[in-house]
Amino acid sequence: MLAIRLDSDTEQRLDALAARTGRTKTFYAREAIEAHLDDLEDFYLAEERLRNFRAGDAIPLADLKAELGLGD
Repeated sequence: MLAIRLDSDTEQRLDALAARTGRTKTFYAREAIEAHLDDLEDFYLAEERLRNFRAGDAIPLADLKAELGLGD
């Protein structure tokens, strides 16, 4: 269970969307959270990897292209 407070403009927009489509406000809140959660997880994973990156870990682009069979 989760309770959130929304500013009045966002609440009105959500009410209007739910009324127009016949879906619940909970449905749209869940959809928005799930979509944004994917983005946040990707961002924090990339940030962590960047923080732990060492210069020697880099693969030269030419080597990667060769490994993947891509030409110039």
